Amino acid sequence: MSKLSQKEEKELVSFIKDWLKSHGYNQKDLANELNIKSSRTSEIILKINELHKKGGMFNIAKNLIKIEQKWLNDIKNDFTENNQTPPYNQLDIDSLVKQMNQDTNE
Repeated sequence: MSKLSQKEEKELVSFIKDWLKSHGYNQKDLANELNIKSSRTSEIILKINELHKKGGMFNIAKNLIKIEQKWLNDIKNDFTENNQTPPYNQLDIDSLVKQMNQDTNE
C-alpha cells in the first residue's frame, strides 16, 4: 500500500481525537488498545501508518471498529454489573419469612 499523505494523516488524527472524545477515552487508552508504549500523537501516527501499509484505510477502519466494539462491550458489562440487585442478607430473609407468615395467618 502507498503511504498516507500528510493531508490524510492530519484528517485521521483529527478524526481519532474527536472519536476518542465522543467515547470518553483519551490517547493513552487508544495506545493501550493498539499495543504501543507511548500515547504521543507521533507514536499513534506511526502505528496508523503501519496498519495502512498492511491493508490500507480498510485495515485502519477495521482496527478502530474492533477497539470501539471492545469499549462498548466493556461499558455494557460495567452497566450490567452495577445494576444487579444485591443478594439478600439474613435480615432480609427473616423479614420475608415473617411477612409470609403474617400473610398466611390472615
